[in-house]
Amino acid sequence: MSVTCPTPLPAQDMVLLGHGSGGKLSAELLRDVFLPAFANPVLGKLDDQASLEIGGARLAFTTDSFVVKPLFFRGGDIGSLAVHGTVNDLAMGGAHPMFLSAAFILEEGFPTGDLRRIVQSMAGAAARAGVTIVTGDTKVVEKGHGDGVYINTTGIGLRRDGVILSSDRVRTGDAVILSGSLGNHGVAILCEREGLELETDVESDSAALHTLVDAIFAVTPRIRCMRDPTRGGLASTLNEIAGRSRVGITIFEETLVIHDAVRGACELLGLDPLYVANEGKLVAMVAPEAAGDVVTAMRQHPLGRDAAIIGVAGGARAGMVTMRTSLGTTRIVDMLAGDQLPRIC
Repeated sequence: MSVTCPTPLPAQDMVLLGHGSGGKLSAELLRDVFLPAFANPVLGKLDDQASLEIGGARLAFTTDSFVVKPLFFRGGDIGSLAVHGTVNDLAMGGAHPMFLSAAFILEEGFPTGDLRRIVQSMAGAAARAGVTIVTGDTKVVEKGHGDGVYINTTGIGLRRDGVILSSDRVRTGDAVILSGSLGNHGVAILCEREGLELETDVESDSAALHTLVDAIFAVTPRIRCMRDPTRGGLASTLNEIAGRSRVGITIFEETLVIHDAVRGACELLGLDPLYVANEGKLVAMVAPEAAGDVVTAMRQHPLGRDAAIIGVAGGARAGMVTMRTSLGTTRIVDMLAGDQLPRIC
């Protein structure tokens, strides 16, 4: 009888799938390999984008790679996902997204019709988001040395005047606001990948969030930081914020919105919705006096109708995330250790 461990053991001499999870192994790879080589004050903030000032212009700059499997899924595809993910990283820094690059790594033998479909979807998503794809690159690898297509994108945006968003700005008492339901993207990918049929179809929530961010800043500048909880889900994102701010975070189970189909799929497959990826949600850390206005503004936007205050900064040990359950107990919500579902974005 073979025994496997659901949490991968630390590996010092090889890269594991878990290193791409956005959880503990990703953080270790960053800490042990990348940060020592590339250390600088901008990178050291470890936000989803770099905040730069060049010739008086306040810029946000980000890059991302997309290796999702399958390439097409209910609610989107790798092309639209690449645009949404990059636009959202800029928006989480309080920037107005403007320009993107797009680089494609194609596998020999990949159907031209599928490539055209992906490119057209990407072009449509960019047009709807109001961004322009201005440069790019294409490479082809031998058959069997890729997985159809991988996409890398880079984005540039203009940051709002007077707005500085970063995890290290979080303070005790700040409200934790989530823009909507959890887990839709991850469950949609899993159902497509595994051929699962649910009573209610689950679609990816993949969407560009910059107009939702506009709605937030229209009512208040009192935002400490914003993140989109993609790889590793809400739990890993909040752990990153708590770790970098050195402020504990407490969330409340009864305030979390999880659709019945998503909850049922997670229960069936042994997944925790807190760790399942989202591609059209944001979490904002907001000064307490502005929290009500932010929730009201978000609920008036199509992408924030289920927005709610789901927690508070404080009530937990510094750097730790805990959850008060619907049963009245408290449990630690740690960062994802392995990878519940690889190749998710």
